[in-house]
This record gives sequence, C-alpha cells and structure tokens, in this order.
Amino acid sequence: MESELTHSKLNMASYGFAKFLNEFIEMAFTAWCFYFYEQVLGLETFWVGIGYIIFALWNAVNDPLMGFLTNRPFKFTRKWGRRFPWIIIGGVPYILSYTIIFAPPGSEPLILFLWLIFSTCLFDTFNSIFFINYVSLFPDKFRSVKERRTATAVQTPIGIIGIALGALIPPMIIDDTAPGTFIYQAVLMAVIGLVVIVLAIPGCREDRETIDLYLKKEREKTPFFQLLKTALSQKSFLVFIITYSLYRCLVISFQASIPYLVDFVLLEDEIIVTILSAAFLLGSFASSPLWARLAHKSNNNKKAMLISAILLIIFTLVLAFIDNWMIMFVGIIFWGIGLGGFWTMISPVLADVIDEAVVTTQSRQEGIYNGFLQFFGRLGILFQALTFSIIHIFTGFVEGALVQDAPAIIGIKLHFSVIPAIVMLIGTIVFWKFYKLTPDKVKDHQERVIELKL
Repeated sequence: MESELTHSKLNMASYGFAKFLNEFIEMAFTAWCFYFYEQVLGLETFWVGIGYIIFALWNAVNDPLMGFLTNRPFKFTRKWGRRFPWIIIGGVPYILSYTIIFAPPGSEPLILFLWLIFSTCLFDTFNSIFFINYVSLFPDKFRSVKERRTATAVQTPIGIIGIALGALIPPMIIDDTAPGTFIYQAVLMAVIGLVVIVLAIPGCREDRETIDLYLKKEREKTPFFQLLKTALSQKSFLVFIITYSLYRCLVISFQASIPYLVDFVLLEDEIIVTILSAAFLLGSFASSPLWARLAHKSNNNKKAMLISAILLIIFTLVLAFIDNWMIMFVGIIFWGIGLGGFWTMISPVLADVIDEAVVTTQSRQEGIYNGFLQFFGRLGILFQALTFSIIHIFTGFVEGALVQDAPAIIGIKLHFSVIPAIVMLIGTIVFWKFYKLTPDKVKDHQERVIELKL
C-alpha cells in the first residue's frame, strides 16, 4: 500500500550518505579544478578549456556505457545484489582518484595538459560506476510515492551537508599562492569520503526480495542502441533530461565561478569562499523539509519542481548586481532556497519517469536511464569549459594575475550569474510546457508496476 514505509528512516539516512559522498567530492572538484589549472598553475585558458572539453566528451561514452555494462547480472549478483557491489567498486577508487587531480607530476604546460585529461577522465569513470548504480537503486528500493518522498526528505539534508562541506573544507586549507596546499585538501577530502562510504553501506545494500525479484524477471538483453532509442523516444524522459542538463549548467557554472568571484569581484580572501558556501547551506538545508512538505501536500512533483526552478532563476540573476560580500551572503541564502527545492525534487520526478518506462517496456532498465541522464547532465561540464574559456579569452582574463581589468570582471559576472540564469529559464519553460506526468498518471503507473510485479 502507498501509506506503508518498507524501510526505516535510519536506513534511508544511510542511503543518503552515498548522496553526501557524491555531492561532497563533486562540489570540491567543480569549484577548484578549473581554477587550479588556470589560475594557480598558470596553464593557458585555451588549453584548460580543451582539456575540459575532452573530459566532457569522455562522458559521451563513459556514462551510458557504464550504465549499460553494470545493468546485467554477474556472478556476485545473487549474493550481494545488483547495485551494491558496483557502488563499492566504483566508490572507493572515485574517492581516491580525486587526490590525483591535484598532484600533477611536473609543471611544464604539456605535462599539466595531459595530466588534466588523464586524471579527470579516470575520476569520472569511477564516479559513473558509483553514482549511476546509486541513483538506479532509488526507484527499485523505494516503490511508493510516499516512501520516495519520505526518503528524499531524509536524504536531501544529508546531501546538502555534503555539498556544503565540499565547499567549506577546501578553502580552509587552500592557499592559491602555494599549489601544494591543494593536495593537502584532496587527501583530507579522501579520508572523509572513505568514512562516509562505510556509513552508506547499510542503506545501499539490497534486500533478498529485491534481488530475487530482479533475477526472476531478468530477460534477454536488449542491444545498447535500441535501449537508447527507446529511452529518448519517451517524451517525459527527454523533457526531464533537457531540464536537468540545463540545471546542471547553472549549478556547475555558479559553483566554479565562486573562487573567481571572491578574488576579482569581491576582492576578498579565500575564507570568503567558505562563508559564501555556508550561505547556500543555510538556504538549502532550512528549506528542503518545506519543499518535501509542499510536494506531499500538493501531491504534485511537477508543481514543486517548477516553483523551485523559478526561484532559482530569479535569485541567480539578482546576484549579478551585488559587489559586497555581506550582501552576497544574504543573496546566496535565497539562492540556496531555490536550489534546495529543485534538488529535493530530482529523485521523485526521475522515479516517476522510470515508472512510466517500466510500464512501457515491462522491464527495469534504471541503469541505462541513469547512464543517459548522467551523460546529458555532464554536458554542464562542457558548458562550463566553453563559457569560461570563451569569456576569459575575449574579455582579456590574465592567468595567474592578482587583479583583472574591468572587461574580465564583467565576464566573471556573466558566467557566474547571467548566462546560467538564461539557460535555466530555457529548461524551466521546456519542463512547464512539455512534461505531462500528472499525479493521476503517476498513480496509474505505480499501480501497473505492482501488477507487473516489477
């Protein structure tokens, strides 16, 4: 029954620590990798941009491929489950590979360029194995609307703390005049990450019933490109990945811009990066239970996501006009409120989309769908690389300089606020106009999933 919870809130919290881990490492990577190679090591913007583009294109193969390869049974599946082994197999190397990014074996431009490509692609490969299987577990583990919303309400604050700590900890250690401090923060992040993945183990373990149900319903494998065609022909999935991808463009550009904003717009020390990161922690953490309550009360995931998206657009745009760090702190709190809402609704909305896919295909292919979603979401990295590189080159940004001219400062505001707000507006309009999974349709799909015993 929809009113029943089949997992304890403690188990949901344990599951949420895997989200903490991903957000914790990804936040630090997003904020500091581009900045480290361009501003700290002095690698030319053009080559940093090319390296990032190659890294982003690797996702075109990596995410869907990992989703496809791990979406079938292996010898260990009957004993350990379909998703849990891959969460561990990908998770531990993912944590450790973060340290490699900040430990290039030399300072020559060619070495830095090649190391940027190698280390980021290695990092992303393990992230794909870990994260695709983690998010694929959600709709299979939590079956009813109520349990999904409850699980989201429990795990979202945990994930937000991960984002915040991933933003707060590195600038406490980093000194941009001392490149060696970047490896110190990376090692500390890895130690914390290893502790967190242990906490996530109980929540990511699949129960016997889920494993047996999967093995019983396992069918002949569908070719990869046929699965891709099926997924992209599902209108609700296509609309969702467009909206999600443009949301990721906003978040990645915003987060990666903060060190530049603090250095050259606000003219403050690195500690202000920590303080501003604490601001969106306050907004996101305080608001996420309210967003979950709104979704419960309205029984409409689309409505809750739209409201949060509109707030996110407004507050992102407003930040372009702020030059004082204290006012910026308040503004980012409000930005965090919008972020908390959209972030809270991603898992429930995606679960609704996957339920529709299960009814249509009469099979569970969460790994494939999440692989495709991660690929399109990772286009945000490509977006960041292109916008940062183009803006920095055309506005005269000087790598390694302590101050920048007025055009470069305007460019930083563009990739921090104005351009991300515009792309998020496009994604919101697409979602409002074309996403058609109403509460009645969602309920019908879930009833059909139960009938199919999937």
